[in-house]
Amino acid sequence: MLVLTRKVGESFRIGSNVIISVVKSASGQVKLGITAPGSVSIYREEIYQKIREENQAATVSGELSAQMLNQFLSPEKGG
Repeated sequence: MLVLTRKVGESFRIGSNVIISVVKSASGQVKLGITAPGSVSIYREEIYQKIREENQAATVSGELSAQMLNQFLSPEKGG
C-alpha cells in the first residue's frame, strides 16, 4: 500500500486521467474530490462490498434457477 501525505488543496494522480484532491480535513475526517472519466467506476468501499455480495447472491440464484429449469425441461429417463 502506498501511503501519501497531502495538505488541503493538494492532489495526486492515479494513472494519467484520475486526480484525487484533498478538499477538506476536519474532526478526524478527510473530504476528497475525485476527477475521473465517466468510464471509471468510483464507489465507497462499503457500497462496493454490498454490490459484490448482491452479485454473488444473484449468480448463485441464477445457477440454481438454471439447474431447476434444465431438470424441468429434460425428458425423464426410464419411462
